[in-house]
Amino acid sequence: MSDATLIPLDSIDPAMVEDLLDRAFEPERRQRTAYKLREGVDWLPVLSFAALDPEQHLVGTIQCWPVALTDPDGRKHPLILVGPVAVLPEAQGGGYGKALMTATIAAQSPKAPLPQVMIGDAEYYGRFWGFSAEPTGGWQLPGPWEPSRLLVRCDNPAVLPKEGTLGPWRG
Repeated sequence: MSDATLIPLDSIDPAMVEDLLDRAFEPERRQRTAYKLREGVDWLPVLSFAALDPEQHLVGTIQCWPVALTDPDGRKHPLILVGPVAVLPEAQGGGYGKALMTATIAAQSPKAPLPQVMIGDAEYYGRFWGFSAEPTGGWQLPGPWEPSRLLVRCDNPAVLPKEGTLGPWRG
């Protein structure tokens, strides 16, 4: 993986990104709840990257999206939805996903970091980047999900609402 190159995702042909996502997650991926969370909003170019292998072929991508947790009083709390983190099946295990996640987190402003939320494996994303399902136990999503896989990463989890509904940020 040391010869990999990370570049801004917006420098890659969108059709190539869609092909990679289809190969990594199958075309039925669009039925997943995560797609409802980002419906109608554009991904955030400054936090989204592509991974190229040593031959400069696209092997992975990460996208981040503006979302909000709407609390019971109707207040919207902005968050960043991380994902999908996608790596071609034949390139998995090569460190590309880890490099993409690390780049995304490093690209966030240390002066005003927004909490990041994702649907993923708590053990993996918790161990390397501090994501946890603990603060999300009272949160709702617009579709089916496994509560143990709804993860958040936040410098001060006490600022997060205990209850709310996660959805696209159109603020």
